[in-house]
Amino acid sequence: MSPIAPDRPLRIGLSARLMHTPPAELGFPGKTLQYLEQSIAHWIMSRGAIALMVPTLESGGGLERRGISVKAVVAALDGLVLQGGTDVSPLSYGEDPISPLWPGDRVRDLYEIELLWEFIIQGKPVLGICRGCQLINVAMGGTLYQDIGLQHPGARSHVDSALYDRLAHDLVIEPGSRLAGLYGGTLAGRVNSIHHQAVRRLGNDLVAEARCPDDGIVEAIRWKGAGYVAGFQWHPEFHMGAPDLLDSGPILLDFLAAAGMPMPEDEDGKG
Repeated sequence: MSPIAPDRPLRIGLSARLMHTPPAELGFPGKTLQYLEQSIAHWIMSRGAIALMVPTLESGGGLERRGISVKAVVAALDGLVLQGGTDVSPLSYGEDPISPLWPGDRVRDLYEIELLWEFIIQGKPVLGICRGCQLINVAMGGTLYQDIGLQHPGARSHVDSALYDRLAHDLVIEPGSRLAGLYGGTLAGRVNSIHHQAVRRLGNDLVAEARCPDDGIVEAIRWKGAGYVAGFQWHPEFHMGAPDLLDSGPILLDFLAAAGMPMPEDEDGKG
């Protein structure tokens, strides 16, 4: 993609988190809320791009008569970030839930998969964060561990509700990968860990670019096709200002460059 006009900032779409049953105290009985978390928007905006949440387009939602389509929405944007959130539904990769605690969100899955493929069709980059990484894998025909603790005996804990984003572990990066190149050939780092699901079988034309050295859990994936599609199991937006964690700048700058943002010659990539 050629660089955008210097007087027009990038427009980055962020997929919406869905709250199908809001708590009563929020005052929206029987309504669905769509929202994004502040850190992911501020991370995108920290480099001068505009973050725009992309609402779902549903049949019967009053939008069809206006002629709004996913194709038109994607045409107006320069890139897509699939943000974190609730589990991917096992139904989306051909399995039944192994526990009623983890049904996932099939509605959101379908909405994000449609967005993902339309961005790919239009040649625009996609970045998946946490759930977004898993969603990319599922959209490409892969599967997930519905629960790492149950389905990967001996794995370390990848989630702690009390610690949340303060839970971290080491990372090993594949030599020669694009991710290694972003960090000057560095093959190790430390990242946060906020997930109980993870990539199990890689999807078609995907490669693993990083893993957790303790148990081999996939931590970063990239599509080998003719376009930019990358997913990271950790939350790089939570790394800003955390000197002990992997710098989030190179990942963001690489994505924004793929979306058409011109980069200064002396950009150091610090997040």
